[in-house]
Amino acid sequence: MEDLRHLEFLALNSKEIVEKQVDSYRQQHSYTGTIIGVTVLFIPFFLNGLDGTLQVIQFISIVPIIFFIWAILLMLSIFRSKPLDQAFSVTKYKELLSKTYKEILLYEIEANANSYTKNMRFTEKSTQKYTYGVGLTTIAILVSIILLLSNKFIAIEKVPAKVQVVNIGKIPVKEIKLKK
Repeated sequence: MEDLRHLEFLALNSKEIVEKQVDSYRQQHSYTGTIIGVTVLFIPFFLNGLDGTLQVIQFISIVPIIFFIWAILLMLSIFRSKPLDQAFSVTKYKELLSKTYKEILLYEIEANANSYTKNMRFTEKSTQKYTYGVGLTTIAILVSIILLLSNKFIAIEKVPAKVQVVNIGKIPVKEIKLKK
């Protein structure tokens, strides 16, 4: 009987590589959802922290908001991507019933290699969008923190309020009788 341990090793190893690729892709989706959630929560707090600030700071605050929106749209586009190919197809079982063990192992190795290659196109595009989105989010957070801190430390000169003094002694007071 032919020793097929090397083919079994390659089939198992190629399957594990595809599984790791798919797991990594899913993990990236999870991180993407978390970043979107945190960003969506941060924007109102940021805008609320800018109440009563100088117009220049309010005008500059448009930049991080644009970066946040851009990052959210990039991250959402990651969710629209196609699901990854996970190699060995169930539809091929009937066809493989008539094959030898060696042919099945060779088929599995080839299927895993093809799946990995197909998935690389999607994972690389997704990783680029993710990295770019994280960069935009980081820049937006840094700019917004700088704006919030500058808002706290820049003193806004307020116009003195005019107060009119009213002498209570000159106002006639009517006598009020309580009914019993």
